[in-house]
Amino acid sequence: MASLWPQLPLLLFVVLLPSLSYAKNTKLEEVFHWNYVDFDYPDDETCKKAKESKEFMPENNLPLGLEIWKDKLFVTVPRWKSGVPATVNYVSLKGDNKSPKLIPYPDWDSNKLPEHKLEEGNSTENGTHIISVFRLRADACDRLWVMDTGLNDVVGESEQLAQPRILIYDLHNDSLLHTYTLKQSNLKEDSFFANIIVDVDASDCSKAYAYIPDLGGYGVIVYSLEEDDSWRIKHHYFHFDPLDGNYSVGGVNFQWTDGVFSFALSPRQDDGFKTAYFHALSSTNEFAVSTRVLQNKTIATDPHNFEEFKLLGTRGPKTQSSASFFDESTGVVFYTQVNRDGVGCWNSKSKEYSPDYQGLVTSDNETFVFPNDLKVDREGNLYVLTDRLPVFIYRGLDSETVNFYIFKGATKDIIKDTVCEIHEH
Repeated sequence: MASLWPQLPLLLFVVLLPSLSYAKNTKLEEVFHWNYVDFDYPDDETCKKAKESKEFMPENNLPLGLEIWKDKLFVTVPRWKSGVPATVNYVSLKGDNKSPKLIPYPDWDSNKLPEHKLEEGNSTENGTHIISVFRLRADACDRLWVMDTGLNDVVGESEQLAQPRILIYDLHNDSLLHTYTLKQSNLKEDSFFANIIVDVDASDCSKAYAYIPDLGGYGVIVYSLEEDDSWRIKHHYFHFDPLDGNYSVGGVNFQWTDGVFSFALSPRQDDGFKTAYFHALSSTNEFAVSTRVLQNKTIATDPHNFEEFKLLGTRGPKTQSSASFFDESTGVVFYTQVNRDGVGCWNSKSKEYSPDYQGLVTSDNETFVFPNDLKVDREGNLYVLTDRLPVFIYRGLDSETVNFYIFKGATKDIIKDTVCEIHEH
């Protein structure tokens, strides 16, 4: 698999622009913040040796994805550059430390890089080492689904140490339940898998599906746990819009061509399936498809399935979004607002999908410069992980500045007095 991310150094040639946004976040409370992230080494001496050997280089550790399960908040640290000791981690929500050390999950050994590079065509090499993870998902059956890109030192030497694969852990005892390596037919030259969405009910844990957007290859991989099989879906709506590939983030202007990025799943409908709302990152349009289509391999891979996918509408200018999540308690889809330093919302009970029905629930050009990921927990709380500098434009970290934040807010409070608050009678 060749990745689009080695092209990232080209983004270093950017134009610095003055920021035009001066809004302040007032609806979400800060849960955690870090200047540099640190890791929960067994002792100070071990940490010191890791830094001396450059196994741990604090300035190269940039948190990106998050997930919540009970009192654990998971934080991913992709291996953009060398010196990342653990890519999947968690912190406790019970503690009072606002800058806690990251605890490797499920343990230190699983997060260590393998000694050998992946041999051509050998997908089983390197065992269960977790190479580099961008986002993950905890399901209704208390399992953690990890999408491992297998790619180390993304913006450096870019080493493919393992084939892209799914790892599923039992959150009750942290044991590895299952692994699945994506088939060669799932991959394209520019494939890159930065997200995973899991569709399952607690009443039937064996019948689980994972939807994995391929933002570089403009496709979606569907994985069936029951069948232990996967298939690739192609569609025009998975591609980026060339008119929406221009960004200005933190005073940096650049262009991006990322395609389909995220799925937000509705509750189960009368026909037994869910609606999957999706969009490309470099686009301002939103689309929808029934999971009935995604889960049926015959229909999903049928080249004549175009009409099964629907255009909902547009969010309006400069509303490109990466991660999104459907909150069942309010019926609202929350989504990151990359160009607007914040988080947007749309209520699925709205009359239409248009700019008039989009809300900006929070915006802050200091703490929300780049919203990386967001999730809603089972209690109806929205969590957002933000970055003061775009993670994909590496400029080094300021040790005297808070570079990373995690915020939290009750979804019902966040949408109050916005267009996303709809009272049903």
